[in-house]
Amino acid sequence: MSRTNFDMLLEAGCHFGHLRRKWNPAMAPYIFMERNGIHIIDLHKTVVKIDEAADALKQIAKSGKKILFVATKKQAKSIVAEKATGINMPYVIERWPGGMLTNFPTIRKAVKKMSNIDKLMSDGTFANLSKRELLQITRQRAKLEKNLGSIADLTRLPSALFVIDVMKENIAVKEAKRLGIPVFGIVDTNSDPNDIDFIIPANDDAKDSIDVILTACCNAIAEGLEERKAEKADEKAAAEQEEEAADAKPKRARRARKEAAEETEATVVDANEDTEVEEAPAAE
Repeated sequence: MSRTNFDMLLEAGCHFGHLRRKWNPAMAPYIFMERNGIHIIDLHKTVVKIDEAADALKQIAKSGKKILFVATKKQAKSIVAEKATGINMPYVIERWPGGMLTNFPTIRKAVKKMSNIDKLMSDGTFANLSKRELLQITRQRAKLEKNLGSIADLTRLPSALFVIDVMKENIAVKEAKRLGIPVFGIVDTNSDPNDIDFIIPANDDAKDSIDVILTACCNAIAEGLEERKAEKADEKAAAEQEEEAADAKPKRARRARKEAAEETEATVVDANEDTEVEEAPAAE
């Protein structure tokens, strides 16, 4: 069953592309027609592509890996922040910090600096600083939080990138391609789809369009996380059963030896009693 349908995408305005004069010829396979100088995207193909992307994202999430969402355009920021937070995935909605992927250790140092400031503030180290110094540190902390707060939990490179408007986020796409990280992207008719591994041809400017696509993909990720949790629970239960079986095995062996010893003792006693009975007449 498809995660979206034609009517849902049509209502959200996913079919509206850009003006014909701004189009990228590489998007021709995904264009249905032209109307009033505007390209119309083939939503039947969009439905298929959303399902393909959602299935791939589900498998990545199921394996316990992180997916980084990138959207610095105004109309997509709040949607991406809400959806990514709901599934506990990192996201970038402010300016893309150059070298975030290709120079990831430096970015991690900046994030660590932010946590160090928090630690020093909580233990009272800054109590002896002047107001000016404290203000400077507070401003620095706020700037770091704004740019890097959403990736504070990203301790290693993400396994995939989900990009809204691949043309605007071209630096992020280039860094991901350089490192071999698969890229999922909402691609409009003015963008180049050649560098995108999982293309979702759709309107990347309308909030409703972004919302309906992100909802389908994030639901798939949530499913993957739930399946991973269920598999872990099953593995834990199986491990506990194995431990119980391993503990019970020596007990069964000891019980068997004890029972064997008792049977042997009973046999010896019976034999002695039979001997005594047989010898009694002779004694008379």
